[in-house]
Amino acid sequence: MAFLVALILAAVAAPLLTPYSPVTPDFGHTLQSASSTHPLGTDELGRDLVARLLYGARVSLAVGLVVQAIALAVGTFLGLVAGYVGGTVDLVLMRLVDIMYAFPSFLFAVFMVALLNPSTASIILVLSLVGWPFPARLLRGQALGLREHEFVAAARAVGATDWRIMLRHILPNALGPLIVQLTIGIADVIMAEAGLSFLGIGIRPPNPTWGGMIAKGREYFRSYPHLAIYPSIALGLTVLAFNYLGDGLRDALDPRLRR
Repeated sequence: MAFLVALILAAVAAPLLTPYSPVTPDFGHTLQSASSTHPLGTDELGRDLVARLLYGARVSLAVGLVVQAIALAVGTFLGLVAGYVGGTVDLVLMRLVDIMYAFPSFLFAVFMVALLNPSTASIILVLSLVGWPFPARLLRGQALGLREHEFVAAARAVGATDWRIMLRHILPNALGPLIVQLTIGIADVIMAEAGLSFLGIGIRPPNPTWGGMIAKGREYFRSYPHLAIYPSIALGLTVLAFNYLGDGLRDALDPRLRR
């Protein structure tokens, strides 16, 4: 959590931390190694790597948070309805989830992005589309168990509507797994966005993305390995941090693990 907070603050304060533009070339300082003016060196166009990494963190974190917010909202709604209502509604919605699971998520994302114009909006749309089935199945399982509890029967007895029961009684009791899924899901989205940018069908240059930096750095890896190593380290540490945060939240929020 400390690492992620520091990363978010650094990304937000990027204009204050570096005087360089992440997109403007400087052909007089191309492929420089670390120095006092460029602590991590420069790329093939003379752009400062620190600036590229910080502004790339903005892209990765923003895409991860927005995609997970959309996927959780859609998945939570559909899973909650399917688990609580049951019957035909549950059958139809879960078969839709099964259809989505039939396609490999990343390959499906590659196919969809290839059909659309690569942009931040299309990346968010596609990754949200492939990201909602898991929270839907997760909430459905939680709702199936919670709807049989005594507090739900008591709410029905006093005349609470189905929507009130779902939103005020079942959903709050299922927030623990959702919070864990949010943190782990952000890591998955960041990796997927980096993978699409690495393949050249993600967010378009000159916008800085970690995946795009790794793909370009691969071309110069033998002579200038720092071009690929630094964004790879940033990507790896961020994904690890989100995964460890998710594991820690799971331990903290699951009473069975606390015992």
